[in-house]
Amino acid sequence: MSSRGSVRPSVAAEGHIVRSRESQVAGPTPPVHPEQLLGRNARIRKEGRRRRIPRQKGDPAVQEDAVFVGIDVGKYYVDVALLGDGSVRRFKNDDDGIVEILRLLDGRSVGLVVLEASGGYERQVLASLLGAGIPAVAVNPRQARDFAKALGKLEKTDEVDAQVLALFASSVRPAVRPRVSDEIAEVQDWLARRKQLVEMLVAEKNRAEHAKHGVLKDIREHIDWLKKRIRDNERELRDLLDQAPEWDAEVQLLDDVKGVGRIAALTLLASVPELGTLNRKQIAKLVGVAPLCRDSGTLRGRRTCWGGRADVRACLYMAALVATRFNDTIRTFYRRLLSAGKPKKLALVACMRKLLTILNARLRDHRAHQTPAHGIPT
Repeated sequence: MSSRGSVRPSVAAEGHIVRSRESQVAGPTPPVHPEQLLGRNARIRKEGRRRRIPRQKGDPAVQEDAVFVGIDVGKYYVDVALLGDGSVRRFKNDDDGIVEILRLLDGRSVGLVVLEASGGYERQVLASLLGAGIPAVAVNPRQARDFAKALGKLEKTDEVDAQVLALFASSVRPAVRPRVSDEIAEVQDWLARRKQLVEMLVAEKNRAEHAKHGVLKDIREHIDWLKKRIRDNERELRDLLDQAPEWDAEVQLLDDVKGVGRIAALTLLASVPELGTLNRKQIAKLVGVAPLCRDSGTLRGRRTCWGGRADVRACLYMAALVATRFNDTIRTFYRRLLSAGKPKKLALVACMRKLLTILNARLRDHRAHQTPAHGIPT
């Protein structure tokens, strides 16, 4: 599709196409005919009159004519489907294409836009929508695919995926998360890069064990280079914290807990912006350290932990491992579980959950006594 104008999404996101909308929606259910109802639910209504839908607790009100949008994101193109419209429009996944999407939605009462997480290709579209005041959220592709299967849609194309996402937005209505600030996004990028460097360093060290002669010399030179890049990376992170004293104070708050290092504290704050805002059960389930039931009838299955945010869990695992040795609270808890006959891995995961609960409570109490921050924290 041809692009119009040279306005960049970042400009539109700063207020040129900003509209006030609800961040979370509760739209109407499909119309039900009176003859299909029995008992007290049967009601004769005047033709053309729409029944008011009872609102769920905690769901904000939304206009009855709200439009739900599904966007299937690819590397080069995005497919946009408006629920009830029947057609799917394709735009380029670049600055001009995003401007066209914002123009398409401009003037409409958008209830919710749902995108699939697509390896980072959705980030610019999502940020532009949120910046323009349009409620939007990226969901796990597994959720969207399972939803499509539940509808009987076994085929998979870009158009079908966009239409399914629009229906998913109307039926499931996932909660909209606040837009990630540019500062946090930069910290997340540096942390992701550090993780990549550490993985390469570990791989090179493993190769060095079996290498000989010139190859071994080359690997050692690469190891030295990787170590230097990791030090430079951590220096960049420190510079970012120096520019945001409010966030630096929160990193220091978490760093004071034995077992949690500065990089671990930074990872938790950047990757779990919800930390300090949820209760202990919610934050444990969000990260993926909450025991989930698998019961059916008389069967009581084994509780297991799964889902959540893998990078945060890996960071929390190492922090809990250190805490079982040097943190009095976690060490006592860990030994008590082992004395009760619990497997070591189960006890360690329980320590991860307890450590996360402690960090969540510390950050919650700290923010309760602070004035609203104007730096990186959101």
